[in-house]
Amino acid sequence: MRIYLTHCSAKKKASLKNTKEKVTPDILYTATPTQRFMTRCKEKGVNWAIFSDKYGVWFPHVKHEWYEKDPHTVTDYEFTQLLEDFQSKLRNYEKIYFYRNRGRFHPLYKKLLKVTKLRNRITFISHLEDIS
Repeated sequence: MRIYLTHCSAKKKASLKNTKEKVTPDILYTATPTQRFMTRCKEKGVNWAIFSDKYGVWFPHVKHEWYEKDPHTVTDYEFTQLLEDFQSKLRNYEKIYFYRNRGRFHPLYKKLLKVTKLRNRITFISHLEDIS
């Protein structure tokens, strides 16, 4: 079993801010690269998720509230929680394809993917065409 994953974005649907409304990641994240990733995954019918600085691995059927969490503000404790969440939720996937933009790939994600017990299952991809 395989899954495609990318990191979250700071651009979110502004109308959801200061509401308690819970939505799926394809509704919340509005950044063009993130939207293109999610659209491609849906078109290809593949398993996918967003790695959120607050919620960890966020699958497309799960709903969460709007949030603001800069990856620079993730504490050591929060990092440990995110790492455990990553390993727990993705443990059944044999292949994890992580879609990244090399120029905008935060050190937090580099660290997480380097220290996870699942690191040998991760393949980095940089093109939407790699999602198939």
